[in-house]
Amino acid sequence: MKKKLLTLAIQASMFGIVPAVAFAADPIEVSSVTESANKVKVAVDNNDDVIEKVVVTGSRIKRDSFSLSTPLQGLDAKDIADSGIGSLADILVDQIPALAEGVSSTNSQSSVQNTGLSTIDLRNLGTDRTLTLIDGRRVVSNSYSGNYVSLSTIPTAMVDKVEIITGGASAVYGSDAIAGVVNIITQQNKTGFEINARGGETTEGGGRETTVDIGYGTDFNADKGYIFASATYDKQHGLFATDRERALYESSFAYDEKQMCNAMNTVDGDQCMRDITRNDWRERSNDVVGGRFKSDDWWFDGTELKTDFKEERDGYNGYETGLLKVPEDTLAAAIKMNYDLSDDVRANVQVQFSRNTAFRRTDAEGQDYNDAELYIDPLTGLPGRIAAGSISPNNPYVPEEIAATAGKSISWDRRFQEVGPVESNNERTTLRTWAGLQGSLFDTWTWDASVGYGKFEQRQRRSNEISIRRLKYALDAEYAADDGVTIQCASEEARAEGCVPVNLFGEGSISKEGADYIRANPYINTDITQFNALGFISGELFELPAGGVQSAFGLEYRRDTQAVDTDKAMRADAITFNDVPPFEGDVTVWEAFGEANLPLLRDVGFAHRLDLDVSLRLADYSQKNIDLMSSYRTGVLWEPIANYALRANYSRSQRAPNITELISPPRGDYDSIRDICDGVTATSTDAGHDSCRLDPGIAAAIATSGKFEDEGGSKYSPNAGNENLTEETADTYTLGFTMAPAFLEGFNLAVDYYDISVTDAIGSLSNEDILGECYNSSNPYGPENEYCQVISRDTEGQITQVIQQELNLNDIVTRGVDIAMAYEWELDGYGEFSLKTNWTHVLEFSSSYYGADGLVEDDYVGELDSGIFEDRGTISLTWNNDDWRVRWSTKYKSAMVDSHDRVEEWNVLKAENQAKLNDGDASAVANPETPAFLFYGSYITHDFSVSYTMDVSDAELRLYGGVRNIFDNQGPWIADTGDLVETGNGNYSSAYGGGVGRYAYLGAELKF
Repeated sequence: MKKKLLTLAIQASMFGIVPAVAFAADPIEVSSVTESANKVKVAVDNNDDVIEKVVVTGSRIKRDSFSLSTPLQGLDAKDIADSGIGSLADILVDQIPALAEGVSSTNSQSSVQNTGLSTIDLRNLGTDRTLTLIDGRRVVSNSYSGNYVSLSTIPTAMVDKVEIITGGASAVYGSDAIAGVVNIITQQNKTGFEINARGGETTEGGGRETTVDIGYGTDFNADKGYIFASATYDKQHGLFATDRERALYESSFAYDEKQMCNAMNTVDGDQCMRDITRNDWRERSNDVVGGRFKSDDWWFDGTELKTDFKEERDGYNGYETGLLKVPEDTLAAAIKMNYDLSDDVRANVQVQFSRNTAFRRTDAEGQDYNDAELYIDPLTGLPGRIAAGSISPNNPYVPEEIAATAGKSISWDRRFQEVGPVESNNERTTLRTWAGLQGSLFDTWTWDASVGYGKFEQRQRRSNEISIRRLKYALDAEYAADDGVTIQCASEEARAEGCVPVNLFGEGSISKEGADYIRANPYINTDITQFNALGFISGELFELPAGGVQSAFGLEYRRDTQAVDTDKAMRADAITFNDVPPFEGDVTVWEAFGEANLPLLRDVGFAHRLDLDVSLRLADYSQKNIDLMSSYRTGVLWEPIANYALRANYSRSQRAPNITELISPPRGDYDSIRDICDGVTATSTDAGHDSCRLDPGIAAAIATSGKFEDEGGSKYSPNAGNENLTEETADTYTLGFTMAPAFLEGFNLAVDYYDISVTDAIGSLSNEDILGECYNSSNPYGPENEYCQVISRDTEGQITQVIQQELNLNDIVTRGVDIAMAYEWELDGYGEFSLKTNWTHVLEFSSSYYGADGLVEDDYVGELDSGIFEDRGTISLTWNNDDWRVRWSTKYKSAMVDSHDRVEEWNVLKAENQAKLNDGDASAVANPETPAFLFYGSYITHDFSVSYTMDVSDAELRLYGGVRNIFDNQGPWIADTGDLVETGNGNYSSAYGGGVGRYAYLGAELKF
């Protein structure tokens, strides 16, 4: 039996019953038999075969690496080196199909809080449901938005490998492990010094990256101690719209239902795209630099005052200041040390520190007389909204031509170029520390006790915003009574606080003193801490005929605190920046856990091996609405014959709401919103239009122009917490098999099915669902409708706000299949070859909630707005021969649609037109065009890398380089605004690389 176990262990570590080292050179080790242990060592002592038992990810029981029943995926140092990417999060998303990008440098350009973070999202269930660990320990969050761990805070040289459990793991690790766990394992025994420098840039220009990693490890004091220190400096220069011709094309798309053609906005309004060129596209705004004054349509073109303003010809073009990828600097350093205090006790300590700076500059603020911002009266504390208002014709700055025809007031729209471009600077520091003791107890038991402390600080400063309160005073100007020449603010109170009058008429008309007076530079300071204490024991409970029952029992305490301090001017001055009110809170939790591995059968009948895993965790949270939470798991690993295994798991996982979800007041944010009322007329019969006509602003627009049209663009959509939230619960089922047949040495296959159902899921309704519940449900439109209460419109009917509050929604369900295959072989004289493929197929991803008309369900698979591809896969071929290593890899993403709703709308429109054709209706269109930006084909990219290693004196030098996205596939064109649900950023989408395109890099690594 020991001989068979030894053979199986060697296969597990070399080829894998489900790939181990066979998958080590490339991503995905989906396995129960994997190099998932921190160290697997087979030794021979007195002719006995001994397999060292260590702690594996997904369990605190020490066991051999092939006895874990939970599906597990992995990435090692070679995978990281082959990638040519500086960001660990980007590497994981790039190479593991089960992972999606969370917050990244290509999707966080407009984020209030998270610009420059790099997080991951397992199974597309959200970053909050993916628990990120370092060496099996929890770590402090890098955002008040949720439990977001930015992987850029960890030095790359410190990372030995990354292991991912793709199923519920709350029974072992606690809350947040709904989708699974990402465990970053730091260096365990690496010695020597290494330095690695890499640089790269896109071949079209822009997107330059520079990364330097250093690391040093050594044993000391007769091998009793081990120390490893590392540091990483990474500079991302960013990618700007001016780096890509495509990003400079103005695009506002609409589908002309009358002509059934694809249309783009032009100088002359929407026109069929077949009749125009891209150079005719226009998407501009009224807020020009010199000002537009709407009473008689006066405007300044930079040289003179005119009256023939045409928005799409003369308006402001903001495309040139677009940002495709956030520029940032990151410095991360870490040190860890182990020391054997005795033969039975080891001490360990680890400290990590990082500093990250992310910077963004965009257009100067654009504002009009009617744009209202949040204002909190400093005396009464009552909230309201104020706008700068129109200008009196008696204002001394008003040109005579405008004053003569102005009437009672002058409305305006202007870009405040003199105040300066809006800038956002995020400076973040993260400190993580752990210290602990490990030891042995009796003959078969071990113990582990540790404490950890983490602190995250973010200092965000926005520059060159506008104080609407001050601007309101500054626009109310008059001649001073004492000389009749000096222009001053009319309000004596405003003059007392230093009011300076502002002249909006003409480019450069605002004085430096006026710009300084209305300028606002608000800040948001975030402080988050986490204290954690953990202790557990692990060992053999008793013997069964098939072997000893291994177990682990422990206690854990955690306290999280969070404080968000924001500039009072956000509310007292009604500034143009998103309002984030100050708030703070804390959460404490006590937890008890236990798990056991029961060997049921060995080498009998059709059971080469049969194991049962069970685990349970009880958690007592300080939140008032959360009772004692219990998470549990049971798993079975069955090998009917050697090298063939079946595994099945069921887990109940739970997640408690985080501090922000519980207590946050509405926090400013902007989202793209598809207004259900867009296109409403006095007689239109589309869904919800009867209710839309009841809104005073929409009714006024119809009365004036016959039709209400949404202006498009981003809308203010603040996010709010909810103190009545309860925990969410997930039931996860996995079923899979693995094989490594002896007749085909080096071949490994793993297939796993997963089914995750989250009930009482914490989240918010989409803006479109909120609008639908207000305007198109059996619950009548009006103030009594709770969904209408969170929607605000201005006097012209345009949406000014939709509040998204956290709720316990009904259900989220996702099902799918992971497939991993590896084949490794050697040709005499030609080196070693490794062929690997990894695939994730999503069968279902849906959410549902109970609205006014009952259960509302949404399907997200294959929908670009959700970013959930039905299929994602990678395939790679690697060749190693002596000092050479060459790798080619191909990545695949399946076809998508913009949204299922738009597809349904198109099918209805097409059917109606066909019916008209059948009836001989003259209004029918013989050859209708399929809507553009609705159906997107599959997306395939190819990467190539090569390295050569040589000896230089007493050192080892590795020279390497590569090209990512060799054929420069920049993904489908996605218009920035218009009828789309998922709009682009510079006509790109982060789901397809965000405009980066072909990227080449070179590097060198020196070890000695």
